[in-house]
Amino acid sequence: MDIYNLTQDPFRPSRSWPEIVAPYASAQHRRAVLQLLNTGLPFLLLMATLIHCARTYPWLTLPLAVPTVFLLVRLFIIQHDCGHGSFFASRCANDLLGRTLGVLTLTPYAFWRRSHAIHHASSGKLDRRGAGDITMLTVREYQTLSLIWRLLYRAYRHPAVLFGLGPFYMFIIRNRIPTGNPFKRNKAWGSILGTNAAIAAIAVLMMLTVGGRAFLLAYFPVILLAASTGMWLFYVQHQFEHTYWANGLDWDFSKAALHGSSFYDLPAVLHWLTGSIGFHHIHHVCSKIPNYRLQECFDQNPEFRNVRRLTLRASLKCARFALWDEERQLLVSFPAASR
Repeated sequence: MDIYNLTQDPFRPSRSWPEIVAPYASAQHRRAVLQLLNTGLPFLLLMATLIHCARTYPWLTLPLAVPTVFLLVRLFIIQHDCGHGSFFASRCANDLLGRTLGVLTLTPYAFWRRSHAIHHASSGKLDRRGAGDITMLTVREYQTLSLIWRLLYRAYRHPAVLFGLGPFYMFIIRNRIPTGNPFKRNKAWGSILGTNAAIAAIAVLMMLTVGGRAFLLAYFPVILLAASTGMWLFYVQHQFEHTYWANGLDWDFSKAALHGSSFYDLPAVLHWLTGSIGFHHIHHVCSKIPNYRLQECFDQNPEFRNVRRLTLRASLKCARFALWDEERQLLVSFPAASR
């Protein structure tokens, strides 16, 4: 992991954080519409091409799936902004677009929005882990487990599960099943069941028009690869070596945002394809900044460069980290915890 510049304390800027982010925490209608068009239209065009190829040239589906995957990830980022009420100025417009995109991403909009809001409120809090997060144990907690539970946790943290089976379970299965009391959680139930009904209607329409086989060959690889890509992005945003976790009164919002959220310094084309989500430290400081203004905020405010920088190459090492070492204040691997 590289370091940009730590000569000044990034948590004590010369201006307050609300003052720094305020000029960017507003939607811009023209940029929002343009982003929706330059993402949604190519996605629909590529999906139509994929379905056609699945019927005539099946071997072309996988190469064409790659750009389609990233456009779907970018659509999810737009849906994510809608959930924060930041993509459009209008709440109704955000909710309408968010619910529509939730059908394409297989993510019930209102259900996800609630769990993601909890994630923002509790990010970096050791005593409030679990909601909207990837499960993580401390070294001490892991050492108190029985052998069988240690093996299960090791299996859960294996990359094949985290970025393979996990995304499949989350997007294909978990997002389809409402839980809890339907009378107390009626919004979550309505969100999940409504999304399921819309997905079923589209699936039936596709089977009647282009055929179920062609539709599945085209869409299934795209949603699985997009889910894995999204899971990886979410993982490296918080699960890196020098991240931040604290208990109770020791927890600090600014430190959790700037030290517990990565600045994922990607190549420009990947920043575009992933909706600038690499500037995740800025997003956690102020979730009202739409994705299309994050780069602008970063470029114009040097305070946001005084954080740890995670490069694409360095991020690959994050997959081995699995336990929080409270003594060293580091995320460590299983062998390092044993030592």
